[in-house]
Amino acid sequence: MLADPGVVQALLAGVIVAALCGFVGVFVVMRRQSFAGHAITDVGFTGGAGAPLAGLDPLAGLLAFSVIGSIVMARLGDKIRERDVATGVVLTASLGLGALFLFIQTRYVSQPAALLFGSIFAIRSGVLLTTMVVGAACVIALAILYRPLIFSTVNPETAAARGVPVKFISTAFLLIMGVAVAEAAQLVGVLLTTALLIGPASAAITFSRRVPWAILFAVIFGAVQMTLSIFLAYASYTWPPGGKGWPVSFFLGVLALGTFVIARFFSAGDSRRSESNEA
Repeated sequence: MLADPGVVQALLAGVIVAALCGFVGVFVVMRRQSFAGHAITDVGFTGGAGAPLAGLDPLAGLLAFSVIGSIVMARLGDKIRERDVATGVVLTASLGLGALFLFIQTRYVSQPAALLFGSIFAIRSGVLLTTMVVGAACVIALAILYRPLIFSTVNPETAAARGVPVKFISTAFLLIMGVAVAEAAQLVGVLLTTALLIGPASAAITFSRRVPWAILFAVIFGAVQMTLSIFLAYASYTWPPGGKGWPVSFFLGVLALGTFVIARFFSAGDSRRSESNEA
């Protein structure tokens, strides 16, 4: 399998994207923006579906709409109680626009399927370099925002009172998340990008409440899940009914759910042991 250049490229790009989503996902879960993370992928799909109408690459449209959607969500829902409403409004508008794009555009009948479910074994040669550069840029941006981002996440009112630019931090983080999910969507599709963003991070936070450890666990979980998913998808070409492999996104979703369930099981066991020791 590793003699196939397409598989090696898929592994490298997939691990980079999974690690990035794990890093970003910890803050997404902590800030209770899982719905926003899922919505941004749907907004990106609208951009990917409409880009061919302007003669652009669908991936360019996906990235552009993800970024634009992130900015609009940040501006409309800068307060915690407004986030879900703003996300829902943007998602509703983007889905309606996406339906219009798909209705008008009939020449690219295979493109919506690729955007929805991904094509990690058929990524172009330049995608790997782009993924590395964009991933590094997102990590650097998160490192710069790290301390004020944690402060504004844990206690936004106190952070604002102490002069932390909470609104700017929120907007910048949503932009980073938008870029991250756009990068992931081109590999595993917009429908399963949430599995990379939320699955490893939620399991990692269950194992450890300390942010650095949670980030480390999320990166490891995401990279391992992506690697196993690619191996299983490649091996599935020899499984019944034969001749047609199972999608990477299927294995990714199942492994993300399994990891979270296992993490919750061990977390519940630790809680019961702690309660018995206190008694």
